[in-house]
Amino acid sequence: MRFPRLAVAATVCVATSHAFSLSAGKSRHVAFAPASARGVAPSTMSLLMSETATEAEAKPEISVMRPPIDMAWDAIAEQLVSSFGYSPEEVAEYNSSVEDSKETLMDLYKAMTLARGFENACNQQYMQGKIRGFMHLDNGQESIPALVDYAIKKGDKKYSYYREHTHAIASGVDSGAVMAELFMKEGGTCKGAGGSMHIFDKETYFQGGWALVSEQLPYAAGAAKSILMDRELGMSDDESFQKQDVAPPADDDRISVVFIGEGGSQNGRMAEILNAASKDNLPLLIIVIDNGRAINTFTPDIAQNSNVFDQGKHYGIPGLLVDGLNTEDVAKGGKAVIDYIRSGKGAAILQVHTYRFNGHSPADPEHERGRKDEKSWARAEQDPIKAFEAKYLANGVFTEDELKDARKEILADVKAAVKFADESPMPPVELAKELEYPDVPDTDYNNKIAPAFADAVNARNISPEQMAVVKAHIEQLQEKAKNGDISIGDAINLAIHEEMLRDPTTTIHAEDLQAGSSYDIPKLTQQTYGKIRAADEIIDEGHFIGKALGEAMNGYRPIVELMNTNFGIYGMAEISSAGNTYATTGGQFDMPMTIIGAGGTAPNQALGAEHSQPFHAYVMGIPGLKICTAASPDAAYGITKSMIRDNGPCFLFAPVKMMKESKGAVDLGKCMPLNKSKLLHEASQASVDAGNAVTVLTYLHGVKESLASIDAITEEGFDIDLIELRSLKPLDMDTIAKSLSRTNKLCILDESTKSGGVGATISAAVSEELFDLLDAPVKRLCMDDAPVPYASSMEEAVVKRGSDLIEGVFDICTGKH
Repeated sequence: MRFPRLAVAATVCVATSHAFSLSAGKSRHVAFAPASARGVAPSTMSLLMSETATEAEAKPEISVMRPPIDMAWDAIAEQLVSSFGYSPEEVAEYNSSVEDSKETLMDLYKAMTLARGFENACNQQYMQGKIRGFMHLDNGQESIPALVDYAIKKGDKKYSYYREHTHAIASGVDSGAVMAELFMKEGGTCKGAGGSMHIFDKETYFQGGWALVSEQLPYAAGAAKSILMDRELGMSDDESFQKQDVAPPADDDRISVVFIGEGGSQNGRMAEILNAASKDNLPLLIIVIDNGRAINTFTPDIAQNSNVFDQGKHYGIPGLLVDGLNTEDVAKGGKAVIDYIRSGKGAAILQVHTYRFNGHSPADPEHERGRKDEKSWARAEQDPIKAFEAKYLANGVFTEDELKDARKEILADVKAAVKFADESPMPPVELAKELEYPDVPDTDYNNKIAPAFADAVNARNISPEQMAVVKAHIEQLQEKAKNGDISIGDAINLAIHEEMLRDPTTTIHAEDLQAGSSYDIPKLTQQTYGKIRAADEIIDEGHFIGKALGEAMNGYRPIVELMNTNFGIYGMAEISSAGNTYATTGGQFDMPMTIIGAGGTAPNQALGAEHSQPFHAYVMGIPGLKICTAASPDAAYGITKSMIRDNGPCFLFAPVKMMKESKGAVDLGKCMPLNKSKLLHEASQASVDAGNAVTVLTYLHGVKESLASIDAITEEGFDIDLIELRSLKPLDMDTIAKSLSRTNKLCILDESTKSGGVGATISAAVSEELFDLLDAPVKRLCMDDAPVPYASSMEEAVVKRGSDLIEGVFDICTGKH
């Protein structure tokens, strides 16, 4: 089949074939390689052989790196019976529902044709320079969008990867909006903010388009969990996709769908979501697009076992292998797998053996072994559209004219999509800054209204006994707060309970959650709100941060407690994507996720290098995050409440060595701003007049060190404006400027490294914006770039403390800087 006006460039279509020995007749039959070389288990060989050994010997052989599997429907039917528990009669019904319906077959053909036509158009527009950046085409794999069009519903949650154009369109996303997104136009699905790898559409629940390989797996698991929460809590989405106190219908059979390649399936995230899907009985479909190439590398060269459909066996999750050449079989088998999930039996894997006709991207040199030759052979022998046309023309289901009319209709749709994209305007330059945060930095969270349905949902899901226990716990903590005897950990726990009762969409994830973790932050949450809202997690922060992201995209407000914030290193990909999502989706998807944990580096804490890293500095460069610190119970309480109410991703760092020892009073019920620092001590006017006052900026353990140093500093005749940097991002430059206008000198006691640290960022900002207020260079008292040692004698050379601050103030005031 051809689209003459949308034909791909010849350089993309032509490939040599010296690595293949094709017969003159171009037979599809092959001399089968060993099972391990083909990514097929020996136990499955009988399912994949569509001919006897005698027949194979009688036919010309093709020598290919990755032979086709030539799987007949009977082999798929056998898997459905043995692995999914279907009866032969039920399997026959799935077969007849496709084969006996001309309308269904035509829909499959149109879905494939649209996918091919759209991708060909994309390639042409890319060559003309209208599409830029990275672009990944799906030619040759059209049986998968055909299945999506046939069996996936609008309300199902869909998570794809960077090769997602056809998945989005098959899910109901407007093809013109998808093309406009590729053209970086305002009429695109994400207003031009996402591009080819980031297609999102809230109305159809198409939730990405994710560019980091395999990152979409835990997001899809979180989305599946949100479906279960909807059912258990009795809530659903209203017309604006906000939660309402209306239970899903009794026949709610929504599922979450995640697309991944067989190369990406080797990632450890795969095992983690299989575990989560099994433990929670998640309604999750994992579609493995097995084209034999991890980017361009031959997957068996790097993966011992490509039988991804078998990976779920240890978790009680069945899998099905189908041949992507036969679209009708993919639809029949895929529908059976999807119905298995919809029936409430849990997750399943569908592996589609296919071939990708294009390189990883148009800019790819494709130097990997055998790739160019494979493309040439696959276009001739493994084209699902050609195979479909040949079968249903030969058996008389369709005529040439019927298929020609269908192609003409689809070609018109593709042309219209290109025209719409061409005519759409570019997005305004102001949009970039507008998409930084869902809630502006100076939001007053005290004015946010609690959901009206909170009491009703709580009454349904929290027993009177549970409510009595948690209220008694809250009252006990509130009494401590009034008496000035509450710790930082308890203050955060109090804020979490108040907010989880105030808004039933609030959830929490943590390790050791049932036991309260290390600092009691999630204490009594699972005992009160159940496992559905308070999840004890496996020891991989990336996994449960990722699940939280999926929940946040689907109407929930997850809290993630990190036992130690340094463990968040495991979740850098997920944290980065949380920061990017609101902007990347063109403002469609809020990201109300709060990450809280104890961290930082106290003097003489003796925790060694891995537990003493400045993770707060590591995440400073992630766009879209609001990052705060709290060195007192009051700050921890008020900031936690605000972060949970914020519609964007927030990260609160608390001082690891002060979680239990630092105690104080709390202004109960009050949310604190997320963009303000706090003046803790003001230098005397006499010291200012004498030029002996210094502005000191610090946070976390530096607050304790600085407060303890004030007497020593004043005894020497100096004084300080001590400012706690409760907001690291956005930075409160107004408070800094106000103080510098008095002192004209700045010292930063910094709990991060000299290179790339928080102090480096602040120093640069002050030098650029407030230079005229400085009478001396900025004094940075930061951690050395060396790893933090365990031994206190060595640690003194790396971690700065109060004694360094006293010396620093003396130096800057006496000109010894």
